Amino acid sequence: MSARNTPYSYGSVARSLHWLTAGLILVSWPLGQWAQSLPYDSGEALAFKAQMFSIHKTLGIAAFFVGLVRIGWAISQVHPVPAHAGRRAEVWLAALVHWALYAALVLVPLSGWVHHAATEGFAPILWPFGQGLPLVPKSETVAMVSGLGHAIFTKVLLVTVALHVAGALKHLVLDRDGTLMRMLTGRAAGEAAPPARGAALAGLAVWAIAIGAVLGVPQSAPAIEPTAQITPAPASGWAVQEGTLGIAVRQMGATVQGSFANWSAAITFDPKAETGNRVEVTVDLASLKLGSVSAQATGPDFLNAAAHPQARFTADIRPEGDGWLAEGTLDLAGATVPISLPFTLTLDGDTAGMQGALTLDRRDFGIGAKYPDEKAVGFTVDIAVALRAVRS
Repeated sequence: MSARNTPYSYGSVARSLHWLTAGLILVSWPLGQWAQSLPYDSGEALAFKAQMFSIHKTLGIAAFFVGLVRIGWAISQVHPVPAHAGRRAEVWLAALVHWALYAALVLVPLSGWVHHAATEGFAPILWPFGQGLPLVPKSETVAMVSGLGHAIFTKVLLVTVALHVAGALKHLVLDRDGTLMRMLTGRAAGEAAPPARGAALAGLAVWAIAIGAVLGVPQSAPAIEPTAQITPAPASGWAVQEGTLGIAVRQMGATVQGSFANWSAAITFDPKAETGNRVEVTVDLASLKLGSVSAQATGPDFLNAAAHPQARFTADIRPEGDGWLAEGTLDLAGATVPISLPFTLTLDGDTAGMQGALTLDRRDFGIGAKYPDEKAVGFTVDIAVALRAVRS
């Protein structure tokens, strides 16, 4: 049994790559559709959904590399002649489907991989080589475009696979010409014929249309680095020029980072005063951007922004060691919990730079009660704030 192709038969390498590719597609695509439909209304359900998505993504990466190997091998080998050389239109259509299918083997998993790398979320790829991709930033715009591309490209892949299978069945049932057995067993078949000119270009045109459809859809994404909106306090008010309010949580063992786009603060602060320094921060919970889990984080199982649209932190400010401490209460999700925010302060005349961080426990606020397993959703939530303000 030859490993290489001949003008009338497929070698063992080409046949193995063909059936391995077919198996990966037939398992990965239905698994992804099923995983998408799974609920995540409990910790166990979320863990299972994430596991299914992880397997789907891992199979997709495997299909990508197998596809590259298959294309490389096909280019290096002679392509067996068609079964019926005289059927020029049929030969040309078969060549078009093959070229379109080769492109799909790369573009479908690659677009999914880019979407995964650009998105903060759960369900990691099950391999030890990291979750990112070179030159792919964490970006909602990139994630949006690649996600749309993955959806459209998958439909093109399914159409080309359906045409490919229909052609194989026609050769088996109607023509009975041994074409399918040539791929199954390596048996020789076919007639010499001139090349199907233009089929490769037509295949590229199919994909140019698909890519154009993706790029032609207007894309929009909210700002990832929000600027604080400050309400100046009387007497010693400060106006924030720039700032961020970030959040980091653990989901399925991976850190997911995001930020609140809309929040405001009223600050009364005099570094020379021993008392009377206060801050009141109001956060629009629905403005949270947390990658692919934004809707879940602001939904009823967690922040429940519909029922409790705002969080409010009210605190007194006092010196603490080499820095400062904002000590008060946080009203969040219907609960009021005492918290302390340590921060550093840099003063330059009427300009102040502030950086602070604290860790909260979501259970203190009754958040995520349906997710008691820390392996599914971590108990701790890291909050980081940084701003630059000027005395108004």
